[in-house]
Amino acid sequence: MKIPVNTDLWQQLSVSQKPIVLYGMGNGADKILAVCDRYGIPISDVFASDGFVRGHSFHGMPVLSYSAVKEKYGAEHLTVLLSFASARPEVLALFDLVDSECELYAPDVPVCGDTLFTYAFFESHRAELEAVYDLLADEESRRIYENVLAYKLTGKLCYLRQAESDKDTVYGSLLQAADIRTAADLGAYNGDTVRELMAYAPELRTVWAMEPDRRNFRKLSDFAGALTSPAVHACHAAAWSQETTLTFADSGNRNAGAFAKGKTVEVCARPLDAILDGQAVDYIKYDVEGAEKEALLGSRQTILTHHPKLLVSLYHRTEDLFALPLQIHAMNPDYRLYLRRYPYVPAWDLNLICM
Repeated sequence: MKIPVNTDLWQQLSVSQKPIVLYGMGNGADKILAVCDRYGIPISDVFASDGFVRGHSFHGMPVLSYSAVKEKYGAEHLTVLLSFASARPEVLALFDLVDSECELYAPDVPVCGDTLFTYAFFESHRAELEAVYDLLADEESRRIYENVLAYKLTGKLCYLRQAESDKDTVYGSLLQAADIRTAADLGAYNGDTVRELMAYAPELRTVWAMEPDRRNFRKLSDFAGALTSPAVHACHAAAWSQETTLTFADSGNRNAGAFAKGKTVEVCARPLDAILDGQAVDYIKYDVEGAEKEALLGSRQTILTHHPKLLVSLYHRTEDLFALPLQIHAMNPDYRLYLRRYPYVPAWDLNLICM
């Protein structure tokens, strides 16, 4: 396993002599600003893309346009911290433009939890990270893994660009979705990932779809009710290791989860094993906003008995990159482990595929 650096972005920024500015506002910028405060990294300004400035302010700083920031400091003198996420091609093109003109970084901050992927964290978990690297089943997975690790330490977009996968190839050649007839979608949102699977799995007949957020579940139920095939059994519950009640973020967005902050409600949490009650599935998708460990535990019997294909998100928690592959390998060492990542900044949509 080759890692090209022996430091991390936060150490580098803490000694930088350039003005450091945030690109973007919102939750991601809040997290990055908090880390900068922790490390004593001063933020000089905040900006948005040209055409998106409407007199906003962020943490007491007026939000400038990109053109105004360049005029104020000079592009060659700027360090830009990208502070929001996107997978939209036109937005990724904007990121590339800023990256070509300024010293741009996309800091890796976790969706859940406060643990940062620093060089000290990397060194303390090197053995687990190397163990996962050795478990990966093909060279493409190992290449993606090395680039993701390099990105997490440096924040450089070039490493993310070198760690992208084609969705058609993943569903077609790797997951062989044409053979999937029964599936479980854990974190089904409004039915979008069921709809995506349907496009690649013409033989799909039955889906168990779990979604805890009440507004998302309403949309999921409407989607399921309009279908004649496949039969989508919508379950208003969080995927978990046991039957319980959880405090859940009442946000109504894609990132709603049991570990989010803000307004909360109580939701039912259930293990997939209890929902299936011994029924087999060919495929399980886990995208449950930081609860992947518990969701895997809650489907252990299904995995051991029926050996379904698995697709598991590896980007919500800093430790997911090694903890979840090792958990699955311990549960069933016969699985072949593949890593694939769809275009996204930061390193989201990173998935472990188990066959």
